[in-house]
Formats: sequence, structure tokens, C-alpha cells
Amino acid sequence: MNSPGYTSRVDGLTGYVGVVEEILLSNFGELLFQYRKRAGRSQQELARLSGVSVRALRELEHGRARAAQRRSAEVLADALGLEGGDRAGFLKAAQDGRRRGVQPPPGSLWVDLPLLPVEQVGRDEEVDRLRQLLAVSATVAIVGQPGVGKTVLAVLAAHRLRQQFPDGCFAIDLRGVDDEPLRVRMVFDRLLRAFGLAPAEIPATEAEQAGVYRATLAKRRVLVLLDNAFNEAQIRPLLTSASDSRVLVTCRRTLAGLEGVRWLHLGPLSELSARELLHAFVGQDRIDAESEETNELVALCGNLPLALRIVGDRLATRLQWSIGYLVDQLRDEGTRLTSLSAGDLQVRRVFEVSYRRLSPPARALFCRLAVVPGTDFGIELVTVAGELTEWDAMGVLDELVDASMLLTGPQEGRFRFHDLLRIFAKERWKAEHESGERDRITRATVSHLLGAASAAGMRFYPDPPPDEVFDSFDQARDWLDLERSNWLAAVRKAARMGWHAEVLALARAMHWYSDSYWTVLPWEEVFRLGLAAARALDDASAEAQQLNFVGWAMRKVQDDGAALECHLEALRVATENGDLLEQTWALAYAGTNRLRLGQREEALTDLRRAVELAADFDFWTVQLPVGHRYGFLLLDSGRAAEGLAVQQGVYAHAERLLSAERHEGRLLIAAQVLEGVAQCQYALGRWEDAAAGHAAARHVYVDSGSDVLAVRAGLREGQCWIAAGDHEKAHDALDFALVLSEEKALPTWSAEVRAALARLSSS
Repeated sequence: MNSPGYTSRVDGLTGYVGVVEEILLSNFGELLFQYRKRAGRSQQELARLSGVSVRALRELEHGRARAAQRRSAEVLADALGLEGGDRAGFLKAAQDGRRRGVQPPPGSLWVDLPLLPVEQVGRDEEVDRLRQLLAVSATVAIVGQPGVGKTVLAVLAAHRLRQQFPDGCFAIDLRGVDDEPLRVRMVFDRLLRAFGLAPAEIPATEAEQAGVYRATLAKRRVLVLLDNAFNEAQIRPLLTSASDSRVLVTCRRTLAGLEGVRWLHLGPLSELSARELLHAFVGQDRIDAESEETNELVALCGNLPLALRIVGDRLATRLQWSIGYLVDQLRDEGTRLTSLSAGDLQVRRVFEVSYRRLSPPARALFCRLAVVPGTDFGIELVTVAGELTEWDAMGVLDELVDASMLLTGPQEGRFRFHDLLRIFAKERWKAEHESGERDRITRATVSHLLGAASAAGMRFYPDPPPDEVFDSFDQARDWLDLERSNWLAAVRKAARMGWHAEVLALARAMHWYSDSYWTVLPWEEVFRLGLAAARALDDASAEAQQLNFVGWAMRKVQDDGAALECHLEALRVATENGDLLEQTWALAYAGTNRLRLGQREEALTDLRRAVELAADFDFWTVQLPVGHRYGFLLLDSGRAAEGLAVQQGVYAHAERLLSAERHEGRLLIAAQVLEGVAQCQYALGRWEDAAAGHAAARHVYVDSGSDVLAVRAGLREGQCWIAAGDHEKAHDALDFALVLSEEKALPTWSAEVRAALARLSSS
């Protein structure tokens, strides 16, 4: 354990100086930390009990002081309750530390690997990946955001691979995050001395040192760990092409200028690994007792190893704290980074180091991107929030990604913040930018999102207005899908800002889009925001409309009773206002809900009246959907033949109009009527006709990207073929539905399809 100046504490293995000449690792400091942790004492508590200052304890545990004086070691042993062999070993370590000189014995390593971290969990897959990369490349670099555990992973891998490098493993902190990174000449000097060269054998110039360094590596099998690299210029001279030696680099920035380097991009821990790390600190009993709170704690830490180590340390040294108590402290974004600190370990501080190294344009964009409300974003929102051209924005984004201050998103051309870095960006945004600028950028971003979302939603209308935003239906659909988290967050923010007209416009625009994509968004929330906006604007017609939309959304989540109440309230408001259109919709919706509640006669009365009123309105937007609902009501009432006649009549009219003008929105709703025809045919035993109808509808849904509708049609088609006795065609339809439902993560539909396949196999 004679490794130089290094602490394996919970600080992510930061702050070591890997040269004996400067700092020697104190075995005493390591023992002190372990015994303090075992006793459940914080540094403050131990200082109070022993009379040794917190600062002195910190210096000892971090290896910046070799050992305590004899009297201090004794009072620390008393305060820790050490007895017998533990006490004797503790005092002996203190004595050895005091006697240890700074000059290493001849032939010893001057630069050795840091100690293994105390908690070695969560990175087995990454260690295996490093082993694979080092097998084929002379240099491998680990890159990742601050606090993600690059040094821990590198040290862990180096220790596990140590047997492969019989001539030694060497480590040196290049101090790339300090104000003065280590100069290359100094790095060469230290490494060459570690290799056993006498000072007189080390050349004076950097070029000559590089030659000796490479020649030495060529004759040996060694691993060199270069931690905290600053830039390409610092690393490039230290690389090697030696066949048996390897160089392992850690850096926060992607050093894109280096050639012949394999990269491992390190991300936060998985949820399972994050829980394992907390378990290493607090024990399984506390994790099991507060399992849900542990999950939330992991999420609040963003699965970031440094944050998890900090909260783990706080819980380990504060046994009276529950996990839920710490979760309560971290829920407030305004104080979360402050709470994520333990002694001199602070998440905010490691972020600040990287932030200060950004160029002024990159710092400005980093802050401004905090205004983007969703989980990820593309160049479109970057140009809006940053007030940049696309060309300029791409250059600054490259810098932020290279510096690991932004992460690449789940899709090409998308970017995202780590949760804690987003909070840090918001802090810098508020601290460094005037309120007028912040308000202007916020309004511009929210306005852009609401305008684009409303325009895209209108593309789904059977009679869409002219659109100057999107060139095609597909483009509008893809934008709504890609920017879903952003425009949903924007409408919430707009509601808080009192933008009633804009919120109402968006809610109205989403009517037909929601009909095809009802599973992808919290539609009740969206339409309730629209309802609140309509009431704030004192718009009775809009109020009735949004009540109908809310009721529709509640029915989709199987709350028929509450949905019926919404539609009856919409009917009352529309009747008082003389709004026949919303009366029609309220009656049509109410009839559907009444049927599901067993109120069959009332349902027929409502829908017949709705059909009568619909005759005075547009076919596509009113007559078709109301007639379609009436047909289903007849089918569900046991009158399949009458239902079929109604559905076929509606579909025939739709086909005639489609022959003159086809539009994606019209094709979608016509396909749903065709499925209504097919369901009536199924009830009448016309299974092959029904299967053909569902198949035709399925192709329309696939072309429009309506995944849930396509899965539903595939399932229904398969059920028709089962009834018809054609198992091969049934398998084809059900296999399609299963693949799509699993690809699009639709577990409820997957379960239904699997059940149908199971019935097919057993028949």
C-alpha cells in the first residue's frame, strides 16, 4: 500500500498527486477514514469528541498530512472507540507515517497507481470494454462529464489489468482542470524517473525526453495512466506506438485532434448500479426499508457517481437521517446542488471548473439553453434560444459537447443536458444574465414552440388551413413526435405565464392529432389547460369545446362516469350559449359514455339527436365522426346489421369525397370508419370481409405513422382470420402487431397480441 499521494475516499478519486516527492499516501489517513465511517461519525462529530480540528482531520484523510502526532493519534483512537488490535494498528500506522521520509528508496517507483476506490461497484461492463479496447489499441481515452467517475473507472481497470504489465503501472495527474496544467517536460521528468532513470540520464529538452520515453516503453510492458488531461498538446507527446505498452487517458473534453486513439464515452450509472453504489454506503437494510425513496434519490442525483457518493457519505455518517429526509432536501432544484456537498466535495464545484474553461460564446449558449423546457432539443431550438444562425450554433454546440457540458441526444442531431448540469446552467443563467434578456429569450422560445405545435396539429384536421410552417403532413407529424417533451412543457409554462389565447389555440389544434395518438401524451392535462384558458377568456363556445375534449380524454383512461359529467356540462354551456356545434359533439360523446355505463336507451336518444344536428355541419369534421359513433352504438346494442348499414353509408360518402381530394387527415378518419364496417361484418360472421377491412385500414395507419392504430388493426385482423380458420394469415397479422407494439414500447397492446397468439397456438 505504498502508493503515492492519493485518497480512495468518496470524492471520485480526485485530487491526488501521483508523485512521492510531493505527497505520500498516509496509510494512517486511510485507516482514519475507514474507522470514522465504521463508527458512523462525521468529521465535525469526530472533531468535537477528539479535540482535533476538522481541517486537520480533512488533511489526514485526504493524504495531505502524513500522520497525526502521537497525542492526536491517541485521542482519535479514544474518540473512535478503538481497542485491542485495531487500536495498536492505528497507532502503529501513525508512528510509521511520522517516520516516513519524502525521498523514496533507490529503485522504488516514484509514480504508482492510486489506491482502489473503497466502493468498487457499477462499472464491470465498462472495465470489460476497456480491456477489449486496450487489447487492440496503444492508447485509450475515457471521456465524460464532470463527476461521472472517469478516474475511478481508469484506476479500477488499471488494477484489474496489472498482471498484464509486469514492468509496472504508472499514474500521474496532469491537472487538466487546474488553472495551471502540468507541463509536458515535468510529466516526462517524473515518468522517466519512475522508470528508473537517474536525473543525470534525463535529457534537458522536451523532444529528447520524448525520444527516451518512447524508447523505454518499447523495451517494456507497462501501463501509463494519464489522468485529467488538458488538451491535445499535453497528451500527444506522451502517446506511444510500442506494441506491448499502453496509455490510458481520462479527460472531460473530447480531444478530437488526437490520432490513433480509441474512445470510451462514459455516462452515468444504470439505475441498478446506482442502487448498488448506495448499498455499499448505507447497507441493504436501509435500502430495503425505503425502496421508493432510494429510487427517487437515485433520480435526483441523475445517477451521477459523484453525487451518489456524496449522498452515500452523508447517509453513512448521519445514521439518524432517513433516506426520505435527504430526498426532501434534494427535491428543490434551487437548493439541490448546494445539498449535494459533503465537506470539500461539491458537485457544483466540479461543474464550475469545466464551465470556466468554455469560451465566452459557449458559456452564453450553455446558459441560454437552460430555457429549453423539454428533455432534449435540436438545432432549431438552439438557434431560437441562442439567437444564433445555424452555422454559428453548430460550432458552439461542438465545443459544449467536446467539453462534456452537453450530451448527444437519443437521436442524431439532438442534444440534452444531464439533469444536474441543467440545474447548474439555470443557476449561471440567472446569475450572469439580466432579467430582461432572460424574459425575452424565454418568451421567444415558448412562443416558437406553441406556434409550431399548433401549426403541426392543424395538419391532422380533415380540412387543414394553409400551413406556412411545415411542408408536409409527415414533417408536421415527425416534429410533434420529436419535440413532444418541449411543446408539452411549453404549454404548461404558457399557462403559468397567463398566455390564455396561445394555450387555447394549441389545445384546439390538437383535437384530431390526439384522436390518432391518444396514448402518447397526458391529453386530459392538455385539454384542462385549454379549458382554463377558455374560461379566463370568457369564451363560452371554447369552454364547451374544451369540456368535450376533457371528457374524451377521460374516457380514454376508462373514467366513463367523470367523462359523462364533462359532456353534460359541455351540453349545458353550449345550450345556454346557443352553440349547436358543441351541442352536437356533447350529445355524441355522452351517448358513447352512457352505453359504456349501461344506459342504453339514453345513449340511443343522445346519438340520434346528435345525428340530426350534425346534418347542418361539415361532413368530415362532424357528420362522419358522429355517424361513425352511432354505428358503433347500434353494433354494441346487438343491432349489427343496422350498424353495418350506417357505417357503410358513412364510408361510401367518404370514398366519394376522397376520389376528388385526398388528404392524410381525411384518410385517417376514413380508415377508422372502415374499421367500423369491419367490426360489424365480424359480428355478422363475415370474417374474411372484416379481415380485409382491418388490413386496408392498417396500411393507412402505417403510412401515417399512427402506431397504436396500426397495432390495433393488426390485432383485429388476426382475430378475424382466426375466426375464419386461416391460421397462416392470422399469424402474419398478429406477428406484425407484436413486432410493432414491442418496437414502439406499447406493453398493454403487446400483452393483448401475445394472448391472441397463445389462443391461436392452442387451437
